[in-house]
Amino acid sequence: MTTSCTFPKIFKYFGSVKIFTAAQIHACDAYTIQASAISSAELMERAANKCVTWIRDHFPKDTLFVALCGTGNNGGDGLAITRLLQQRGYGVKAFLLRLSKDNMSPDCRTNLQRLQAIDKDLATIVEPDTFITDIPAHIVIIDAILGTGLSRPTQGWVAAFINQVNHLPNKKIAIDIPSGLPADIIPDKDAAILKVQDTLSFEFYKRTFLHPESGAFAGNIHILDIGLDKVFINATHSQYKTIDQEDAKNIYRPRSPFSHKGTYGHALLVGGSYGKMGAITLSSKAALRAGAGLVTALIPGYGYHILQTANPEVMCKTNGERVIEKIEDWEHIQAIGIGPGMGTDSKTAQALAGFIDACKTPVVVDADALNLIARQPELLAKLPKGSILTPHPKEFTRLFGENTNSMIQLDHARIQAMRYNINIVLKGHHTAVITTEGECWYNMTGNAGMATGGAGDVLTGIITGLLAQGYEPHHAAMLGVYLHGLAGDIAAKEISQEALIAGDITDHLGKAFLTFV
Repeated sequence: MTTSCTFPKIFKYFGSVKIFTAAQIHACDAYTIQASAISSAELMERAANKCVTWIRDHFPKDTLFVALCGTGNNGGDGLAITRLLQQRGYGVKAFLLRLSKDNMSPDCRTNLQRLQAIDKDLATIVEPDTFITDIPAHIVIIDAILGTGLSRPTQGWVAAFINQVNHLPNKKIAIDIPSGLPADIIPDKDAAILKVQDTLSFEFYKRTFLHPESGAFAGNIHILDIGLDKVFINATHSQYKTIDQEDAKNIYRPRSPFSHKGTYGHALLVGGSYGKMGAITLSSKAALRAGAGLVTALIPGYGYHILQTANPEVMCKTNGERVIEKIEDWEHIQAIGIGPGMGTDSKTAQALAGFIDACKTPVVVDADALNLIARQPELLAKLPKGSILTPHPKEFTRLFGENTNSMIQLDHARIQAMRYNINIVLKGHHTAVITTEGECWYNMTGNAGMATGGAGDVLTGIITGLLAQGYEPHHAAMLGVYLHGLAGDIAAKEISQEALIAGDITDHLGKAFLTFV
């Protein structure tokens, strides 16, 4: 094979950021304080002001708030927010839990004194086991009990108190991170973690926000820029990042007015079997919509009339009757995507093994092709370097074994990507693109409406179509995942998440591309 905007107002994606560990965030805070010649209390005030601005923009003036504050810096944030809300005319009261002078952070003590200087009744010091959690349902709870400094699971009265608050019907907002949730690891299933509707996170996503076992506790994530030092951020390495519009637009290559269909490559989609022609039909159409100049589908003879009728712009080759028995005549093709609806027949397995033995340039491997490789694991080492595997979690498990949670699975994927010199697109709510160098890019587009049959086949087609146009494999994966999610977001906005089907993603791909113009 050879290789040849302005965002719609309905969407608001926060910028691409590195994802730092709790220790890196703490170091960034310290560096900012030193480099900016400010005190830690002044940085806390800056963060509190950002939170209050967000609250002011989202809640009417007659909203009542209760801030639950610990004695560390997260509690200091809560006390500062209480003071600033009171100054802006909101009804608010803070409860400082189990205060003792020997373990209160200096900035927490400073903000307690500032709040009490306005009105001593604005802050009440309580023992959590004596606090009556019958807060009226219309009052909004601000969670500032525990921050990113949490080093072990909550226990004793703290855990009991968090569980009590979880049973309240009140709307809850977490400051920086929900209390009890660690920033860098998936917690135990029985851990006491406050579940909130919104989290106001300072500067960075925490990795636990982006995984299903832990992200549900954080609700909607809002990243607030508090002016942490950009020199430190740029100089500090992280293997974990997010994909945003700027990243995608930087990858995207506008078309030349003097181009022709040959300029944008020839994509081959291999798949389909008796009863599973929909998958390859979706993939081949998506490859066209992604911009490939030519698309051919290699399918079993059974599906010829189905595909030619459904996708008249797609050329069609057949091999075998009900399943694919041989993969041939692909050497002149710029990009190949293989697997959608292909089935796991023994003849197809032999055809796939022969193809992998012969092919030397990157391919996109999905669905049943992944399942067949899982049955013949020796094929992993034979995959062309730079190939793109697109497993969902269960397919990944079949390929590489069990993992105890999704974060460990993702880190396992990083190891395998580097081991085999491949790119892995690990699909999920925040699909992660893992490069041959072990970099992990979490995608921030997409929605629950895309949890529908065929959505992964569309993604395979999009990535293959981009690869045909000469995009580097990791760039094809990143741009493809971003556009796939964005098209799904546009579709969901127009027709709802519930009504969204896979073909709607392809149909809205054009509007996703238009955001780059």
